[in-house]
Amino acid sequence: MSITFFVNAAKRTLPVLAAAGLALGIAGTASAKTDLLVYTAVEADELKKFKNEFEKDYPDVSIKWVRDSTGVVTAKLLAEKNNPKADIVWGLAATSLVLLSNEGYFQGYAPKGLKKLDKKYYDPKNKTPQWVGQRAWIAAVCYNTVEAGKKGLPLPTTWKDLTRPEYKGHVIMPNPNSSGTGFLDVSSWIQLMGEENAWKFMDALHENIARYTHSGSAPCKLAASGEIPIGISFAYRGAKSKNAGAPIEVIAPTEGVGWDLESFAIVKGVKGAKLAAAKKLADWSVSKRANEIYNEEYAVVAMPGIAKPVKNFPPNILNQMIVNDFAWAAKNRGRILKEWAKRYDSKSDPKKK
Repeated sequence: MSITFFVNAAKRTLPVLAAAGLALGIAGTASAKTDLLVYTAVEADELKKFKNEFEKDYPDVSIKWVRDSTGVVTAKLLAEKNNPKADIVWGLAATSLVLLSNEGYFQGYAPKGLKKLDKKYYDPKNKTPQWVGQRAWIAAVCYNTVEAGKKGLPLPTTWKDLTRPEYKGHVIMPNPNSSGTGFLDVSSWIQLMGEENAWKFMDALHENIARYTHSGSAPCKLAASGEIPIGISFAYRGAKSKNAGAPIEVIAPTEGVGWDLESFAIVKGVKGAKLAAAKKLADWSVSKRANEIYNEEYAVVAMPGIAKPVKNFPPNILNQMIVNDFAWAAKNRGRILKEWAKRYDSKSDPKKK
């Protein structure tokens, strides 16, 4: 064969090889993207926003959410204790993370920028925090003005009001065994009233309860749609429903309101690229930008000076938040949930299969 043939063949082959090399390079870049398995209880309608915002800053990480109610996620994590699946837990109640931390579930990590957060919003027990808070979700009552008006039900302003006989069958609330909102209600009532008086209050409230849901947001959604006049829920969901035009008032009872802290923690045993990706999410989660996003929907965030008023949140709700003892709530969680179920579970919705 002539030298000319080899030269011409090379001219034809080189572009093909170059294109193949480019394709392999692109494939190599794509395969380098790390999938991060994240267990969360954050409201489903917010997850896409958080994923998009984080991945703009860290395009080499792809978040894979596993989402359910707080109680369900907590139970799942406990069931997986000897063989954890999640890489990081994100947006779960601090009371749950304290409980899991006591079980040795997490590895400590101090995210970049941690010192800019309010100290009461992250693990006070360990020098390198096991968990870090993001934003508070706060108990509230959603009252449908139209449906309540039809039934002649006055606007409740206190927790005790909800035990009045005229409210019988017109109130729903979350089951604390499946809902973090339900648990923060029950644990806060015990802290506010003392244990004996709190159970007496819940006995009286139970007489007026139509049903217990397995979701913290469901009571407010159902009140907003007019299915029930009164739902014990949390302020974010109430404000969001009212902003969308629902005929509801969002009430913070005057005795004080329970709350918990959406928080994150990196699972023990996570290593390599997964650990690096989890740390990136942790660093992003304490950033000013992340706190600004939290504040779009929630009135109380971990970084001081960021929070601005959120439309239709109850006024002065920050001053009505109780002094919440996360350690006490975590320590007594199992006992409280068992007692609650024994007394009231007969009115709970069927569990999802």
